[in-house]
Amino acid sequence: MSVSVACCCFSFLNAPARLLQSSSSPLCFVAASTLTPRASSSSKLNPEKKKKKYTLRVRDEHSSNDGPQTMAFKSPFGSSQQKKDKKESQPTTDLRTDPAKIHDASFLDAVVKVYCTHTAPDYSLPWQKQRQFTSTGSAFMIGDGKLLTNAHCVEHDTQVKVKRRGDDRKYVAKVLVRGVDCDIALLSVESEDFWKGAEPLRLGHLPRLQDSVTVVGYPLGGDTISVTKGVVSRIEVTSYAHGSSDLLGIQIDAAINPGNSGGPAFNDQGECIGVAFQVYRSEETENIGYVIPTTVVSHFLTDYERNAKYTGYPCLGVLLQKLENPALRECLKVPTNEGVLVRRVEPTSDASKVLKEGDVIVSFDDLRVGCEGTVPFRSSERIAFRYLISQKFAGDIVELGIIRAGEPKKVQVVLRPRVHLVPYHIDGGQPSYIIIAGLVFTPLSEPLIEEECEDTIGLKLLTKARYSVARFRGEQIVILSQASHNDVLFPCAFWRMFWQMK
Repeated sequence: MSVSVACCCFSFLNAPARLLQSSSSPLCFVAASTLTPRASSSSKLNPEKKKKKYTLRVRDEHSSNDGPQTMAFKSPFGSSQQKKDKKESQPTTDLRTDPAKIHDASFLDAVVKVYCTHTAPDYSLPWQKQRQFTSTGSAFMIGDGKLLTNAHCVEHDTQVKVKRRGDDRKYVAKVLVRGVDCDIALLSVESEDFWKGAEPLRLGHLPRLQDSVTVVGYPLGGDTISVTKGVVSRIEVTSYAHGSSDLLGIQIDAAINPGNSGGPAFNDQGECIGVAFQVYRSEETENIGYVIPTTVVSHFLTDYERNAKYTGYPCLGVLLQKLENPALRECLKVPTNEGVLVRRVEPTSDASKVLKEGDVIVSFDDLRVGCEGTVPFRSSERIAFRYLISQKFAGDIVELGIIRAGEPKKVQVVLRPRVHLVPYHIDGGQPSYIIIAGLVFTPLSEPLIEEECEDTIGLKLLTKARYSVARFRGEQIVILSQASHNDVLFPCAFWRMFWQMK
């Protein structure tokens, strides 16, 4: 049985159509096309630019109350007051009363097609880049000249262009920021012509099970906009293929195909409830697609507003084990049917100062943690304990209730982003390297393991890369990537290394 999680970004190369699969990176479809080299364009964030602020309200229903709560946050991407007044004066499209209105709904005009030229680095030869390729995806308007899409749609971008529905012109876009772990990217378009008559989308609340959902985008199979419809099948903490992270995700049965990535998913009221980003493929399953919910989107935008950059999701920095076994709970002197066992504490985390192996975490900010590692979610559901951590920001302080040797305690922990010994993505895009006497040394990374294939890396090195943790910030595993085939350089290089080790 083959199982894969695929990001839905449609790519083009000068090669026959095929499906690429890897254990550490998402799948992508590749089709035959003529490649035209394009000039590189860079983008920089200007934090000194005066930001426009407005209050964007996202109704969140993860509380224990029966009714939805309203969560407000400020965003630097607000529209003007005139647009707001104009938006309020327009009637809301309700697809439940008239499904035919989907063809004329104004929110479809906020969905655009993304054309990206990618130039990925060559991790085996880190001083050069790989061959260029192009891909198409989807994006949508959120106001003030900004677009939202998936991070994997504009990864290693050389040039990004966007095209509106019903328009034959392509406009140059800049990538302002990428959130790799949440697979979200923010784009800007400076052309005023692009924004004429445009209305940003409204973010809706977290849906309920069996709620109707409509996915809009530009998948393969045609050039015009595509609309597919389904229902919400499941809401839980999901593995994000691109960022190798676990965040809240919405599972739907509406068709999501290559090219749908970055496109919005709507509820019956025409509100955006999330961003389509990946599918689950297996011989035993069908119609399993995933949407990034608006709670994750709002976390991304708030993080960017606070820090003028994206800092990422924090972590607790511990390895946890469920306590379903009554004998184990009795051995650890846990009186109730709750709590998770701390198996390992990462030395680079702030938790290493207050937590120890063998501690049992029974509460998180006064919310009780079950023996299966779950916590209450909304009115009558439960969700993985990691969900509570994902609601925090880097630098936030949380209070943990623990049991240590049978004694209850309260400790405080500062949440920080995880320090990876072997990073999943390279900051800045280009890997670092050093050449000594014809020998090329470069840090080990997941893209390098993927490029070299796991079988050629070696079992010991692969085991260390998969299961070891960093002992201090900045620690790296450095490998010999290339060696010059020269009878003179080889002896000199090894003698020099020998004397340096002495």
